[in-house]
Amino acid sequence: MPQPSLDSTQSDTAGSPAAAAAAVTGRSGSTFYWPMLLLPRSKRAAMFAIYAFCRRIDDIADEPGEPAEKRAALDAWRTEIRGLYAGGAPSSSLGAALKGAIERYGLPRGELEALIDGMAMDIPADGGDSGGMTGPALPTLRLYCRRVAGAVGMLAIRVFDRADASTEAFALALGEALQLTNILRDLTEDAEIGRLYLPRELLDEAGIGSSDPATVLAHPNLPRTCEALAVLAEERFAEARRALTDGQAAGRRGSLWAAVAMMVLYHRLLVRLRARGWRDLDRRVRVGKRECALVAVRCALGYPPTA
Repeated sequence: MPQPSLDSTQSDTAGSPAAAAAAVTGRSGSTFYWPMLLLPRSKRAAMFAIYAFCRRIDDIADEPGEPAEKRAALDAWRTEIRGLYAGGAPSSSLGAALKGAIERYGLPRGELEALIDGMAMDIPADGGDSGGMTGPALPTLRLYCRRVAGAVGMLAIRVFDRADASTEAFALALGEALQLTNILRDLTEDAEIGRLYLPRELLDEAGIGSSDPATVLAHPNLPRTCEALAVLAEERFAEARRALTDGQAAGRRGSLWAAVAMMVLYHRLLVRLRARGWRDLDRRVRVGKRECALVAVRCALGYPPTA
């Protein structure tokens, strides 16, 4: 098997490591871009590096390829991360950008490795026909959310602020809320690559016995499952809001403004998904760039919208 390369035309570009990571974030069109763009320079560079790392390992899991090759590519990143913490030199420009963020903000290695573990959950067994997870048990889905989204929150609060129990509770609840919203937004796209993140328990409650993505999306009871998952997402958003007003986190809300902006924007997305309903899934629901920018500016100035 050829040695996996950490560099990629999708993750690296000419210029400094920070510029390479920023370019990945800018090209993505992500809702995260505007809140990150308004951060002070060093924090912005760290968040762009984290986002670019997430994009790179997500691409490994999503792009065509043999499962064994994908796992090897993720293992190469795990080796790179461990090397950075051991004092080694980065072997890619993205690795260099991450090294700067790690050293400046004390990012925990375990959270970066949790991201890799989460992406690995999307890779099917060798010879498998599916794209990875299909109708997971709810505890498995929550573990997945903890890894691919909660870990980002746990890294971000160290860039925005120092971590404490209430701030970590906020980050984990918000991470799960964001990921559940993503799942509801991307039902069709995920099905096209053989994935279905709707949990088995909610499918069973709706009388949907299949875990085949196309079959589930065509089932007349799909809206019941989607709405039940939307309710879980709403509960996590409410949990995040409570944590934000509790204890030490309440005294440092200003430093968490970028996370608050993400909470507002993603909650708006969830509200619009529920208003659209769960039958016309091809009708895309978005939060526009102008709206993202306005919310980010208001949060940065200390006047976040209520919804």
